[in-house]
Amino acid sequence: MGARAKPAEGAMTLAEMKEFAGFSAATQRYVRRSLDIGLDRDDAMARWSRDVVEAASIRAQAHVYERLHEVRALMPDDSDFDSIEPFMSPLVAIAAFDLSQGRLTSFSSFRFLYERLIGAEVRPWLPSAFCAAAALPHLHPDLRRKLLQSISEAAATASGWSNRQPSFYPAWVEKVDTASLSH
Repeated sequence: MGARAKPAEGAMTLAEMKEFAGFSAATQRYVRRSLDIGLDRDDAMARWSRDVVEAASIRAQAHVYERLHEVRALMPDDSDFDSIEPFMSPLVAIAAFDLSQGRLTSFSSFRFLYERLIGAEVRPWLPSAFCAAAALPHLHPDLRRKLLQSISEAAATASGWSNRQPSFYPAWVEKVDTASLSH
């Protein structure tokens, strides 16, 4: 018999699902696509590319996401300044790419994605990476404003972070033809 989830784990998974459900359809699609690319889950090009523009975006994202292995390997154990730069530089660069795509429109959607791409241990670093990437001049001023206003004071000034790994990893779901089910 398989191991059973504890009630608290089920409640947290449900909370993660509800958070994801609160994102726009475009954000949900981008998160699923990003997880396919960043976690090598599926053939992102075959699954997500609808046209040549999106195919180019997926290729660019896959190229940028090649640095995720580096980020995971360089995760600082503490706030030692010598370990921050080699870690934060690629993290901010990846974040800047994702934010420039216009699909992650809040800190919560950014945090949701990056906790899954990198792991729970990245949580303390996400507010600074988000703010740095969101303030870069390549983003339209309206998008910069919207992104920077989306991070709460509590998120920006948290004194501690959970080390619980995410349990809900949204994936592609095939549409069911309900007309064929009624026959």
